[in-house]
Amino acid sequence: MRTTPEHHLTTATWRKSSYSAGDGGDCLEVADGHPEVVPVRDSKNPQGPKLMFRTVSWTAFVTHLKEA
Repeated sequence: MRTTPEHHLTTATWRKSSYSAGDGGDCLEVADGHPEVVPVRDSKNPQGPKLMFRTVSWTAFVTHLKEA
């Protein structure tokens, strides 16, 4: 599996989850445009660690959340 090196995320466009609270609290952000992985970070700590999920795994996770 090829992954997106962290340095490739310096110019990434991050977007907040549509389910994030509007008060700037618990927000999850993802970066689009990486076909094989979905980079995820905590919006309160944008310089902190990023998690990388395989696209297929992220899709399964989101699908499961929608069904719950």
